[in-house]
Amino acid sequence: MSFGKKEHEFLRDIGLGPQNLGCYVNGAWQGNGPVVSSVNPADNQIIAEVAEASIGDYEEGMQACARAAKLWMQIPAPKRGEIVRQIGDALRTKLHHLGRLVSLEMGKILAEGIGEVQEIIDMCDFAVGLSRQLNGSVIPSERPNHMMLEMWNPLGIVGVITAFNFPCAVLGWNACIALVCGNAVVWKGAPTTPLITIAMTKIIAGVFEKNKLPGALFTAFCGGAEIGQAIAKDPRIPLVSFTGSSKVGLAVQQTVNQRYGKCLLELSGNNAIIIMDDANIELAVPSVLFAAVGTAGQRCTTCRRLLLHESIYEKVLSRLLDVYKQIKIGNPLEKGTLLGPLHTRASKENFVNGIEIIKSQGGKILSGGSVPESEGNFVHPTIVEISPTADVVKEELFGPVLYVMKFRTLKEAIEINNSVPQGLSSSIFTRRPEIIFTWIGPPGSDCGIVNVNIPTNGAEIGGAFGGEKATGGGREAGSDSWKQYMRRSTCTINYGIELPLAQGINFG
Repeated sequence: MSFGKKEHEFLRDIGLGPQNLGCYVNGAWQGNGPVVSSVNPADNQIIAEVAEASIGDYEEGMQACARAAKLWMQIPAPKRGEIVRQIGDALRTKLHHLGRLVSLEMGKILAEGIGEVQEIIDMCDFAVGLSRQLNGSVIPSERPNHMMLEMWNPLGIVGVITAFNFPCAVLGWNACIALVCGNAVVWKGAPTTPLITIAMTKIIAGVFEKNKLPGALFTAFCGGAEIGQAIAKDPRIPLVSFTGSSKVGLAVQQTVNQRYGKCLLELSGNNAIIIMDDANIELAVPSVLFAAVGTAGQRCTTCRRLLLHESIYEKVLSRLLDVYKQIKIGNPLEKGTLLGPLHTRASKENFVNGIEIIKSQGGKILSGGSVPESEGNFVHPTIVEISPTADVVKEELFGPVLYVMKFRTLKEAIEINNSVPQGLSSSIFTRRPEIIFTWIGPPGSDCGIVNVNIPTNGAEIGGAFGGEKATGGGREAGSDSWKQYMRRSTCTINYGIELPLAQGINFG
């Protein structure tokens, strides 16, 4: 176990030890399930151990959470916003420690780890303002002496199941808004990032404790599929937010639907960048690099397909191959590293197998496609020349693999962009207004995120995040995403002395 290493001393400052309890239940820590190891993907050494949740832990936690939810929903929304503000301030004091933990346990470079935690802090700020703007509508009634209006009330409990690639930011997108909307939160973090789940929960729990509020308002479990299935099946949880693969997301949705619950799904992406003949190449090339290689290709918004206009194909490809040679692969905590490891050994094996499938379907490896000698889960960033109709192009290989293809017309490029099952993010590089407005309009991209002259990744919290088709249709973070975390009532009030339809009838 590497917990004793000098570079890991910071873990004690965020409440972690060599052995950790992985359930925060009714304001206390416990863990009666299997003991698992958290592993550093850069060297596959054990960082620390965690006792996961048992089904007994889950049931105990849910009973307490259901009781606490009834209290929380009656607290005025601005006061709930004040608690979320304090959570943001508490996270600020541990920003760099938490960011370092994300980098250590997940494998993304340090700047990305810190940026992920900052995203939760920003969501707290966003949610504080939102707590005074949960507005309904007043609707003109066609009946005399009647008023019609909309009321928005809490759902009760929101379940949040997050993935390894953004082990805490996605919690922030959901929990900050769910809390100000008056819901308690049940969080199941990714099984392979339990230390992040524990460290984040300790900070959040400290705020509730300081304000003499029930810790059960934020209930957290480290655990695997068994706990995830329990959340999906639980009728006490009206809304389940799930982030993960399209295959698992579909199963979660079917389970939740069977009990008439609601699902918020953030699933696979297969994102394309289109570079037109008039594009600013100096802007486009670093954007492609950032989108294709960042987080070792393990973002749902990673650029996986690069569509180049035939007139600039060779020029852009040559520049891209040159910058790929300059990518520094290594320990994500070291300064200058651009590409850290894949998250698990299994991810590395999937990469190797994926390259063989790509070759078997006519893909030509232009750069990378191999694995360096290392104890960690490192792979070389890869560029592949391939037909857009190859079956493998329609699947999401979760690693730094970029498919490059050629097109002649904007119509052809949009058809290729829209030809995959997924519909998360997309981007076009051009200077022509007619292309921009075609791209963002009805005949354009069919994705939930449609960018111009910026890469496919790096979404801002102020806008709703999510995608269409096999990406699941969910929307998180900004805009009016808060409406998913509440129930809407249309209320008609008769303030007169008569019921219009009852005139002329004597009711005695």
